[in-house]
Amino acid sequence: MRVGLTAAALLALAACRAETAAAPVAKPVLYVLTSLPLLFDEGFGIAPANGEAAVFLREHYRIKPIDLPSQLPPGATLLAAQPRALPAAELVALDAWVRRGGRLVLLADPMLEWPSKRAFGDRLRPPVAYADTGLLAHWGLRLDAPDERGLKTVRSGDLETTFLSPGKFAKVGGNCRLDGQDVVAVCTLEKGRAIIFADADWLDVEAIKASGRHPGDNLFSLAVVLSALGVTANL
Repeated sequence: MRVGLTAAALLALAACRAETAAAPVAKPVLYVLTSLPLLFDEGFGIAPANGEAAVFLREHYRIKPIDLPSQLPPGATLLAAQPRALPAAELVALDAWVRRGGRLVLLADPMLEWPSKRAFGDRLRPPVAYADTGLLAHWGLRLDAPDERGLKTVRSGDLETTFLSPGKFAKVGGNCRLDGQDVVAVCTLEKGRAIIFADADWLDVEAIKASGRHPGDNLFSLAVVLSALGVTANL
């Protein structure tokens, strides 16, 4: 999986490690909008989620959860992981925020396999398919469901990322390029950038392990993607 600037991102992570050896470095701020249990457990409480991805995010980033894109400050970085359907006004706000210089990592899964404790029909259950109501088409992308279910490993340089039943992007215009066997789209949108994945299950490290496969460098790959957008954590 090459998302452009990967080598530069790896160098930035290495530099951050060297700097931390000399003096502590504050955790970078990362805004998160998600329906997945990446921040809190699915119970009706405030207990933090304890999955490997959740622990990784808390350990390396200063997480700021949001409910709507209109809550984002200018120039921030947002991880939007399988977000629920957004009102039209919020889609407009998200598009405008990116174009003004926002940086977005969007996990848009057309066939989510992440297990949930919530019953089907529960409005708090993560959507089985990314609720795209026109944003991707506006950016020149079409998101297709996978031809078959199962694991798919994509290698880029020294990084190996394992996806679980990923979808596939097709270009229908716009200023995006496809990468990672069309699982990844990298879009330059005026002053901002968006890196979009046709899968969210790659952060469900436990599910990949349960399938008998090693999850590869999945969580480190997330850090590399965020570092390519300017949010470099000490790893």
